[in-house]
Amino acid sequence: MRGNEAIAEAAIRAGCKCYFCYPITPQGELVEYMARHLPRRGGVFLQAESEVAAINMVYGASAAGVRTMTSSSSPGISLKMEGISYLAGSRLPAVIVNVMRGGPGLGNIAPAQGDYFQATKGGGHGDYHLIVLAPSTVQEAAELVMLAFALSDRYRVPAMILADGMLGQMMEPVELPEPVDEGAIPEKPWALTGAEGREPRVVLSFDLDPQGLKEMNLVLQATYREIEAHEVRWEEVDTADAEILLVAYGTMGRIAKTVVRLARAEGIRAGLLRPISLWPFPYEPIRALAERIPVVLTVELSAGQMWEDVRLAVEGRAATPFYGELGGVVPTPKEILSEVKKHAR
Repeated sequence: MRGNEAIAEAAIRAGCKCYFCYPITPQGELVEYMARHLPRRGGVFLQAESEVAAINMVYGASAAGVRTMTSSSSPGISLKMEGISYLAGSRLPAVIVNVMRGGPGLGNIAPAQGDYFQATKGGGHGDYHLIVLAPSTVQEAAELVMLAFALSDRYRVPAMILADGMLGQMMEPVELPEPVDEGAIPEKPWALTGAEGREPRVVLSFDLDPQGLKEMNLVLQATYREIEAHEVRWEEVDTADAEILLVAYGTMGRIAKTVVRLARAEGIRAGLLRPISLWPFPYEPIRALAERIPVVLTVELSAGQMWEDVRLAVEGRAATPFYGELGGVVPTPKEILSEVKKHAR
């Protein structure tokens, strides 16, 4: 399946009942798949008049207690940011798929990773986070969509799948996850399902009283600390004897695996740490590896956005060079290998 199609099918199997969108490349196949398949399987597909409308439809459906999703690409996600902030403030679960393209501005439809800050640092207003998961294969994309729905419901925090144009368009064999037992999805006692016979419920993202808004924020922050304690995910490749550690995610993570193999064939003991959860970020695993590996090379399709988190993790324990490409240019493994050779000791 194409990556975009696998994400869509996994969402349906995860129990997504409402999908709202506004088309944009390079995630168009995701929209097409949902349009064809979701209504036949008991869900609602709606192409909104704009990205802003789509994300606010997500807000409404989530408040009503159903599993809901939207998807877009970089400029479209920018337009949805106010609504995403409202979702976070209201503690409403939802899954947001961002198949990144080159930027800034309109950019192009080539693969890029320039939305890292927007996704992991709370691109909208206020002190909030999203759970951000970054697949590197079509198989993993399907699996992480299922996980994103589960985590979003568990913590009442919106979750984002951060992919890029290459992963969205790539075709690979995929073993699709089994559909969830919808009867086993935990009930949502906060959802707005009608108040007949009980006290009304309220879903709000704000409190006009400063002390009240502070209390709301403290609840959010406590939730984020719990997520940081339990939901950090990463993959390590050949780190046990590594003399240089690559850190890369998503598409660059899979290319970096090839780089590790090529480097070892030439006698350079390279290893890889691939963050799977970009928020919460795997600070501690990187910090532990930097205690014994003298060089930590960050490789990204951006100007060095994740590099900042890597340097925070390393805290001066190792050298932290950076290699990045911009504008949708994807480096070859041999180009990255040349960079590894510059820094390997």
